[in-house]
Order: sequence, then C-alpha cells, then structure tokens
Amino acid sequence: MGGRCSRFSLCWFTSHLKPSVLESSELENGGKSDKNLWPSFTEFSLDQLKTATCGFSSDNIVSEHGEKAPNVVYKGKLDNGRLVAVKRFNKLAWPDSRQFLEEARSVGTLRSERLANLIGCCCEGDERLLVAEFMAHETLAKHLFHWESQPMRWAMRLRVALYLAQALDYCSGKGRALYHDLNAYRVLFDQDGNPRLSCFGLMKNSRDGKSYSTNLAFTPPEYLRTGRVTQESVVYSFGTLLLDLLSGKHIPPSHALDLIRGKNFLMLMDSALEGNFSNDDGTELVRLASRCLQYEARERPNAKSIVTALMSLQKETEVASHVLMGIPHETTSSTQPLALTPFGEACSRMDLTAIHEILEKNGYKDDEGIANELSFQLWTNQMQETLNSKKSGDSAFRAKEFATAIDSYTQFIDGGTMVSPTVYARRCLSYLMSDMAQEALGDAMQAQVVSPEWPTALYLQAACLFSLGMDNDAQETLKDGTNLEAKKNKT
Repeated sequence: MGGRCSRFSLCWFTSHLKPSVLESSELENGGKSDKNLWPSFTEFSLDQLKTATCGFSSDNIVSEHGEKAPNVVYKGKLDNGRLVAVKRFNKLAWPDSRQFLEEARSVGTLRSERLANLIGCCCEGDERLLVAEFMAHETLAKHLFHWESQPMRWAMRLRVALYLAQALDYCSGKGRALYHDLNAYRVLFDQDGNPRLSCFGLMKNSRDGKSYSTNLAFTPPEYLRTGRVTQESVVYSFGTLLLDLLSGKHIPPSHALDLIRGKNFLMLMDSALEGNFSNDDGTELVRLASRCLQYEARERPNAKSIVTALMSLQKETEVASHVLMGIPHETTSSTQPLALTPFGEACSRMDLTAIHEILEKNGYKDDEGIANELSFQLWTNQMQETLNSKKSGDSAFRAKEFATAIDSYTQFIDGGTMVSPTVYARRCLSYLMSDMAQEALGDAMQAQVVSPEWPTALYLQAACLFSLGMDNDAQETLKDGTNLEAKKNKT
C-alpha cells in the first residue's frame, strides 16, 4: 500500500483495544516495566516532613476524622515537588522503634499500580510517621456514599472490585497478606481515576494490633473470637466492600445475607444505578460477596480466585477510569502547543458539530486519485445499489440523522465495489455522534489504510482517542496529523 502509517495501525487496534484490564502478574512496577515510576523507600527526618506539611497544619489534614483521630493523615509536598500523604501516629502507637522501622521497610518494598505505595517513613524520638504516594481524587466512601454530580457507574464498580482484589493478591504473593481494617476509606483514587488500596492498612494501627475501627457488625466473626487478623478475615472484609459497591450503602453483612438467602438481591442493589446493570452480573457479584462472607473462614475464596471471578465480569474495559468517574483529567504531555488546522483544532476540542460542518463542506474532494476497481461492472445493478446507498448515506449525514447514515454507509462499504476514505471518515463521525467511540476509531484507522497520506484520518483518530479517555495517545496522534499536513503542504 505504501505511504506513511500512524503508530495506531490496525494491528495496534486489534491488539490494544481489547479489554485493557491488567492481569495481576503484570502489576509490579506498573505493568509497564518502568521502574522509575516510583522512588525508592526513604527514611525522612521530622524536619523534612514538618516542612512538607507546613508544620502539620490542620489545613492539610485529609483523613476522615480530622485532628480528633488517633492517627492523622496530612497532604504534603516534598522538596522535589512530589505530593505525598503523611500519616502521623499517636505517640503511644509504636513504642518499639525497631519494630516500626522493620514493618515500614517491609511494606516499603512493595511496588504496584494497584497500591498507594509507601515511599518512606520517619522515626525520631517518639514520633512515628509513614509517607505514601498522594492520591488526588479522594476515597471510595466519598464517591460511593457521598457523591455529588453522578453516582458511580456499574462498570466502574466492577473495576474497583477487580483492582482491589488484584491489590490483595499482589500483597499476598509478596508475603504481606494481612490487611487491617479494609473498608471504603482505605480505597483511594489516583490522578487517572484508578482505584488504589492504601498501603497504610498493611501496617497495624497501634502496638496492641487493634485492627478493626469499624462497627462490630462489619467485623469478621473469627476476629471477635480470637482478636487476630488472618488472610480469611481480609477476604471477609473484601466481601463487605462488595456489598458497598452493590448497594451504594454501608449495609451490615447479616442484613445483606438475609436478603440474599431470601432471593431478594435486587433489594440490595443501589437505586441510584436506575437499573443500569445486568441482572446476571449483579447475581454473580452477590454470589461472590456471599462466598467471601461465609461464617466459616475456611469456606471463603482466596484473593487469586476472586480476581479470576471478577475478570470475566468487567465492562467498558476500553474506557479510561477518569472518564467512567467523570473526573477532569490533565495529560502529562509537556509538548509545545500544536499549530493545528481548523479541522485538527475541532478534533482536539472534540467539537463534533464543527467536525461535521468541515466534512460536509469538503465533500469527496479527498477521494480523488483513490484507485477503484470498477471495470465493466460500473453500470451493473450491484454498482447502482452501491452508489444509491452512498447517496442516501450522504443525505442522512447532511441532515444529521447519524443512525441512518451509519446503516447506509455500511451498505456501501459492504458492497465492496468501491473504496472511499471519505465514507469511512463520515461513518466515523456518525459513530462518535452515537457514542460508539471504539467503532469510530476502527473507521478512522481504515480511512488511513485506504489513504495513508490523508491528515484527516489521523485527526479523526485523535478525536476518537480523546473520546476513549486515551488523552496522551490522542495528543501524539494530533502531532502526527499536524506533521503530515505540514509535509503535504511543502510538496
């Protein structure tokens, strides 16, 4: 075919636009083999952390009970500009400094994109502090129980469950299977809207090993008998989190299990979802929760089997978490602003109305020079039908009847007698207008395959990638389109 090809080739499309949820085995070092993402574990001085938190200012407190809590978490900023969460323990919490340091260093060896990782500690006099990555978008409790603009979508609830199970599976594989007081306040959302498990729960809250600060109704039965946390206790707590995700409320397990046994699980479901979930998925999640909440600890599943069960339930895996969460997202790209054409500018803004106007105005002039094998079939009935479907597609496109345009252009493409990059571009926009970004991206790539030197195909790919929440990739593709346009204009 010749010509330049974007890094978003069709082979990229088929291999990368499938479910993007990471397997647990890929989670160490971010699943990206980029070991520079996280700093090594550091022992900070008290002065460094005082400076970072503005002298432990109450304005910087981010933990739920403020200054009244026995252990307070502050937002801080290190000298290098890194934002951190600093947990300051009650002065009686860890009398044995050696034990504290050993525990902190051990948890500090863990590195996963499913954790808010521990990056340091401080142990001076009777002060005991932990330093972790700062998570920008608050807790699961906030998004689930106290949402403001939109309830958490079903696909996101399934993703939260999976990512937490993967976090627990990762920790278990690294010899840190015990997690203390697992609850919705321990789950935090990073700058990309991805849920992460706080590393603070991997260390006991105090010297007496008190591990459950929540209501006794949510405490594993064996903990009430023995006072000890086990791997199975953690699974029980995970079950209570599944109930939170299902119901949007903090329901005592005994009440939930009564509803489940009475086959009234729909009574359990969050009414804010307004039925936007599959009953089969709801049934599966309820079944998994009830297995995690078994009274006998030995009858509960382990973290690995929970991951396997949740993998198959995932929805909208190609959509970025921040899009599902409705969280504004800043790209990390530090490139200079691009000198975009009006069409490139419209694609970068995701201004679908402007894109439509420009495509309509340009008509089919960019199809000139595209080889079409017509030969003697030109005036056969089949060709006439193909041309008619294109004509009706154009009429629907002009009238902004995008569902009809998709059907007509599909008939034209499936006819197979003519090839038109403009038809792919128009169907691409029709898909975008119909909230079908994945299909739209396929058409934008197909337009590039047919016409490799056509910047419009790259600009449309960028619009699709923005729509899918893949902002950094979209910026790169915009740059490719701009470079191609500049190259064309020189020749």
